[in-house]
Formats: sequence, structure tokens, C-alpha cells
Amino acid sequence: MDTLSYKTVSANRETVQKEWILIDANDMVLGRLASTVAMILRGKHKPSFTPHVDCGDNVVVINAEKVVLTGKKFADKKYIRHTGYPGGMRIETPSDVMSKDPRRLVERAVRGMLPRNRLGRKLFHNMKVYVGSQHEQEAQKPRQINLSDIK
Repeated sequence: MDTLSYKTVSANRETVQKEWILIDANDMVLGRLASTVAMILRGKHKPSFTPHVDCGDNVVVINAEKVVLTGKKFADKKYIRHTGYPGGMRIETPSDVMSKDPRRLVERAVRGMLPRNRLGRKLFHNMKVYVGSQHEQEAQKPRQINLSDIK
């Protein structure tokens, strides 16, 4: 059969349609917010999704300081990292991270849901997180969406 209906069309860097999305994190659960942002960054919500291409949208997250963790995770959850030196284990809780820089809490949650390769590192740079409702992307005219509308 020589019809176009049997051809698989893959997106590439030139054919991808990217747009700017604005998400308000006010009173949103961190994990649900992060999984939806990761899906949008990856482009899985588009019919032209191609796994090896950056076909996702650019995302602006505002009000990062108003994100919510359920249960007692705000005090009990632990982020563990190691410096590489003996005795170099560093442990932080979300309350510690929130007191220093609330943006890092959202960034860390989203980064953990992206692929661990070159594409994932590139996708992470398509996200901007801001404390407060002011952001620097007014010139791009981001379209505000409600996360409950996205499945």
C-alpha cells in the first residue's frame, strides 16, 4: 500500500510547534504539579510526540513558595546527597529547602521526573520557576492553563 495513512511521521527540531505555558502553583500538591509539568516539558500531551526530540512546551511556574506537601512530608521527607568525601552525607528536609530557596523544591521534583540523559537535561532548561506572581516572560505571552484540565 502506498498511502500516506500508513506512514509514521516523526517530529524533528524544525517541525516542532513550541509555545509558552504559565502554571500557578498556588495551593497545588508538589508531586501532582511536578508530574504534569514534566509531561508538558516532554511533549507527551501533543499528538506529534516523538521520544527522542524536544517537542515539549516551555513552562513558567509562578508562586513556587505556595506549593503544598501532603501529610507530614514537609518535616519528615529527606533529601539526601553526598559530597564524595568521607563523612560527606548531607540531609535536608523540604522545610530547609523552602526556607533557603522555594524554587529548588519544585525544580528538584520536576527534574526527578525527566529522563536521565542529554535530552532530559535539555528539557529541564525549558522550565522557569519564580517565587511570587511576577515573572520575566511577559514578552513571550505565556498561555495560562489549569492543571485539572490536563489528563
